[in-house]
Amino acid sequence: MMTTETGATADPGHLGDSASSIMDKVQEITGEIHQKQLTVEDLRRMREPVKRLVEAGRVLAVQEDQDGRRSARISLQDGQLYLHPLLRQPTPAHAHTLQEREVVGVLDPSCTLAFLDLGWAGSTRGRVTIRLTPDTPLARQFVLLCTGQRGHTYRNTKLLQVWNKGLPWESVVGGDYESNDGEGGAPLLPDLQGQYRRSARERAVWARYVPGGPKSAQFAIAIRDCQGTEKWSLFFGDVVSGFDVVRAAVNHSDITEVTVVDCGVVLPL
Repeated sequence: MMTTETGATADPGHLGDSASSIMDKVQEITGEIHQKQLTVEDLRRMREPVKRLVEAGRVLAVQEDQDGRRSARISLQDGQLYLHPLLRQPTPAHAHTLQEREVVGVLDPSCTLAFLDLGWAGSTRGRVTIRLTPDTPLARQFVLLCTGQRGHTYRNTKLLQVWNKGLPWESVVGGDYESNDGEGGAPLLPDLQGQYRRSARERAVWARYVPGGPKSAQFAIAIRDCQGTEKWSLFFGDVVSGFDVVRAAVNHSDITEVTVVDCGVVLPL
């Protein structure tokens, strides 16, 4: 039983079944997490103490290799968990961590959602969420560049050009993580060939260059529908939210001032 600020007695809190540990029940009451190593199951259950840690930016996915440790922030927005890219940065002493491989392991290739946060003129303008086409190499590469698992990421890259501006094939191009000027964007996977659909609709995400070439990581987002029987080839995703942000970016006076200020994937927990 708990006493409220007015002195009244509140209803008893139900703290789970008898199999729960005493420490679990103490944590339910105090709102504290004493262990700094969390699990994916903790995220799935999202009890109030864990939720508060995530909202405070204190939950990180970590990856360790021969060059040291990298960490990725996990955030909560509108009831959805997001995994941000791995960065070489000091892990705060108060952080609670999970192994990045365990977090990424929950991703279902059939429903992977990635996001790009676009910004210009000194502020973030909005989040673009992309549903990736199942089981295509270009989609897998896109996830790698949104999470930074291979050391490279779309974070802090700029949009490069508006291709075919004002015409039915109009698209915005980005993704040069190497030189950030349109001359780079090498593939991260050895073989990007696969079975790709074609699309004639706005919001389509497609490969700007032939897979396997020196610019294979660059991508394009269709702003207008194609006409007639023409279609974009090498289609590997669709914008499912934030298309208004893409349109606003295209209408900005200089597209190269638009930056991917953050990126990552949605965690389907």
